[in-house]
Amino acid sequence: MVAEDLIRCSWVNLNNPTYIHYHDEEWGIPVYDDQLLGEILVLELLHSGLSWECVLMKREALRQALDGFEMEAIARYDEAKLDQLMGNPRLIRHRKKLEAIVTNARVFQQLQQEWGSFAAYLWHWTDGCILKEQGLTQSPLSVALRKDLKARGMKYLGSITLYAYLQAVGLISSHDQACFKS
Repeated sequence: MVAEDLIRCSWVNLNNPTYIHYHDEEWGIPVYDDQLLGEILVLELLHSGLSWECVLMKREALRQALDGFEMEAIARYDEAKLDQLMGNPRLIRHRKKLEAIVTNARVFQQLQQEWGSFAAYLWHWTDGCILKEQGLTQSPLSVALRKDLKARGMKYLGSITLYAYLQAVGLISSHDQACFKS
């Protein structure tokens, strides 16, 4: 079967090769690398109120502007850097979201120090297991994770955004039943 003939999740825009690649090669695959976990966390924060396709199409511009999504670099951003980002027309220019990305990068680093890695912190919520769920937009897990991250100071990450994050990084497997990835 050629890639074009594969049945994918219903949310995939089959006219967008970038979106197809994301679905086929990234979404829902378990991630244990802090660099990628941080990147997807930034992207999901930006996703709030926008289509995922919009965010995905700006990913490379964001990668360039946000120092390769390096949390250590982002945590050092100051007002001048935020002003620079706000002036970049290739980005999602939402001041509160950009400020939250900086704040969250600092909390991300604190979690790395506390747990040895952000991955260790994240995966402890499922005891290292992948949950299979379909048709949900949030769950007791995403609600509990939101509460904990909020208490630690993270911003702009509600339980729905975090559920999408958990799906994206593979803690929750949510491919449609008919999808070839299911």
